[in-house]
Amino acid sequence: MIVTLTRIIKYGWQAFVRNGWLSVSTIGIMILAAIVFEGLVLFNVIGKTTISSLQDKIDISIYFKSNASEDYILNIKKSLEDLSEVKNVEYVSAEIALTEFKNKHSDDPALGQAIEELDKNPLLASLNVKAKDPREYKSIASYLEAKTLKDQIEKITYAQNQGVIERLIGLIDTLRNGGIALTIFLSILAVVVTFNTIRLAIFSASEQIGVMRLVGASNSFIRGPFIVEGIIYGFVAAIVSFLIVIPIMNFLAPYVHSFIPEVDLLAYFSVNYITLFMYQLLFCIFMGTISSFIAVRKYLQL
Repeated sequence: MIVTLTRIIKYGWQAFVRNGWLSVSTIGIMILAAIVFEGLVLFNVIGKTTISSLQDKIDISIYFKSNASEDYILNIKKSLEDLSEVKNVEYVSAEIALTEFKNKHSDDPALGQAIEELDKNPLLASLNVKAKDPREYKSIASYLEAKTLKDQIEKITYAQNQGVIERLIGLIDTLRNGGIALTIFLSILAVVVTFNTIRLAIFSASEQIGVMRLVGASNSFIRGPFIVEGIIYGFVAAIVSFLIVIPIMNFLAPYVHSFIPEVDLLAYFSVNYITLFMYQLLFCIFMGTISSFIAVRKYLQL
C-alpha cells in the first residue's frame, strides 16, 4: 500500500510538472476562485458588522413625568430587562440628561445661559431601550403603553421613530438577503469554473487513462494521480491567492473604514490571518480534489 501511495503521489507530481502551461492556467483559475472566496468571507464580515452597527443605532426612549420617583423608574427598567426581546436598558436621570445637553451645546453660550436662568431642570428622566431584533420594538412599545404605566410616562418615542425603524429593518433585510444570494451565486460560479478547467486538464490525459485501463490498472490507481494533481493545484492556488489578497485588503481597508467606521479590516486580518488562510487552503484543496474526482469518472466509465 505504501509503495502504491508513493507511486500515486509521484505520478501526480509528474503530471503537474509535465502539463506546464495547462497547470499554470488551471492554478490561475483557482486563484481567481480563491480570491472570490476570500472576498466573500470579508464581505460577510463587513455585512455582519454593518448590520450590527445599524441595529445599535436603533432604540426607543421612554420619558417619565417629573413626579416619577427614581425607584419607580428603576423598577420599570428591571421589568424591561426581564423581557426576552430586550437587549439592554440604559437609565438616564434628569441631572445626567441636563449635563449631556450642556456638553452637547457648549458652543452656544446663549442657550447655556437660558438653561442656567431656569428655576428647575426642564429635562426628564428616561430609559433608552435596545431590542435584540428591531422588529421587537413594536411589542416593547405595546408593553410600555399598558394602562398601569401611562400615569407615570410622559412620552414613548416609538411612534415618531417608527418610520425610521421600519426603513432600517428593510435595509438590514436587504443587506442580509443580498449577502446570502451573492455568496451562493459566486460560490457556485467559482466551483463550476474550477471544475471545468480541471476537467479540460484531465481531458488531455484521456489517452493515458485508456492505456492504464488496458494494462489492468485499478480505478483507484488511475484516479489517484489526478486527485494528487488537484490537491497540488489547490495548495499552490491558496498560497498565491492569499499573498494577492493581502495588498488588495491593505488598499481597500482605509476606504471601507471611512465608509463604515465600525469595520477595521486590517485589525480583523491581523487577528484572524491564520484562520483565513486555513479556510482558503481547505477551500482550494476541496475544489481541486472534488473536481478531479468527478472529472475523471467519465474516463473510468463508472
